[in-house]
Amino acid sequence: MKKQVLLFSCLAVCLAVASCTGKKNGEPVLTRSGLNPQNYVTEVDGKQSALFTITNSRGMEVCMTSYGARIVSILVPDRKGEMQNVSFSLGNVKGYFPGGGADSFGASVGRYANRIGKASFQIDGTDYKLSVNDNGNTLHGGVKGWLAKVYDAEQLNDSTIAFSIVSPDGDQGFPGTVTAKVTYQLNADNAIDINYEAITDKKTVINMTNHAYFNLSGNPLVPILNHRLYINADSFTPTDDQLIPTGEIRPVEGTPMDFTVEKPIGQDISSDYEPIQFAGGYDHNWVLNTKGDDTMLAARLCSEESGITLEVYTNEPGIQIYTGNFLDGKVISKDGVPYQHRTGVCLETQHFPDSPNHPEWPSVILEPGQTYHSHCVYRFGVK
Repeated sequence: MKKQVLLFSCLAVCLAVASCTGKKNGEPVLTRSGLNPQNYVTEVDGKQSALFTITNSRGMEVCMTSYGARIVSILVPDRKGEMQNVSFSLGNVKGYFPGGGADSFGASVGRYANRIGKASFQIDGTDYKLSVNDNGNTLHGGVKGWLAKVYDAEQLNDSTIAFSIVSPDGDQGFPGTVTAKVTYQLNADNAIDINYEAITDKKTVINMTNHAYFNLSGNPLVPILNHRLYINADSFTPTDDQLIPTGEIRPVEGTPMDFTVEKPIGQDISSDYEPIQFAGGYDHNWVLNTKGDDTMLAARLCSEESGITLEVYTNEPGIQIYTGNFLDGKVISKDGVPYQHRTGVCLETQHFPDSPNHPEWPSVILEPGQTYHSHCVYRFGVK
C-alpha cells in the first residue's frame, strides 16, 4: 500500500516516528512544550487537522499543526542548557482561526505572503482581482489564504515532516491550480530547514514564507526591544501609509533602518522617520545583500536575557522584519500569558511585497513547467 498523507487525528497515528502521542492510562500525553495534541484536532472544510512533532539528537523539539502548516512551539536550549520555548504558542488550534488576531502565527503563508496593493495585479494584459482583507489590499493570500486551510501531512521520520496543499484556479482570485509543498527538517545543528516548492497549470504569482513570532528570551512577558538584530542589507523598500511599497529602493545608511551593524531592535523604533511612523515600528522589507546565496548569513537575532541566538539563511531576495506592532494582549498563550505590544518579532524570508505590480523587481511569476523553490533556514545557538 502506497504511503498516504496523514489526515488522521493524533489518536490514529501509529508510526514509530508519529508525533501525535494520544493518551496514556486515559490521560493525554503532552509534548515537551506542554501542548495537548487533542486540542489540535478539528475539521475545516472537511479535512481534519492534527499536531505533529519533530525532534533531533540534541533534544530540540518543534511542534506543528497541519492547520496552516504552522509552527506552534520551538524548544531550544539557552546559555544555561535549560530548554526555552522561543515561539508564540496557543493551546488550541481554534485560536488560530481567522478573526482572533493569531491567524498568521507560525503559518506557512501562501499563495502570496505579505501585501498586494489594491488587491489586484495583471499578467499578460489580464487583470486579476483578489479578495480584500487589508484596507483595500490583499494580505497573506486573502480572506482565506493557505494559513486558514488544512494541509495534507506526511511525517517522513522523527525529524522531518512535509505538508502539501492544492489551491484551485481562482482561489482568492489568483489564477491557476497550484500544488504546493513545504518540508520542515530539524537538523542536528539545531536548524529548522524549510523548503517550499510549487507548480502550476497556469501562469500565476507565488511568494511563500513562514510567519513565526520569536521571543528568544523564552518569556513572552519580556518585550523584544532588547533583542539585538543584524540584517545583511544595504537598502529597503519604503512604503506608503497603507504599508504598500512605493517602488523605491532606498539605502539604509544614515537611517533608523540600518542594521548592518548589530543593534537593539528598540534603539530607533520610536524614531520620527516616516517609514517607521507609517508602520508603528518595524514592518518592512529589507533588500538582502546575499543575492540568493543561502549559505550567506541574511540576519541574526540575539537575546541578552537567555543568550539564545537565531541565524537566518535564505535564497530569497528579501526579508520582512515585523516587530509585533499590532499585538495588543487579546491573543492569549497556551500558558495564559497575553501577547502584548512588541513581545514578538517575525523574520519572514520572501520576495518583495507587491512585486506583481513592480515588474522591475525580482519576478514572482510561476509558469507551467516551472517549479517554484524557496529555502529558509532558522539556526539556533547560544552566545
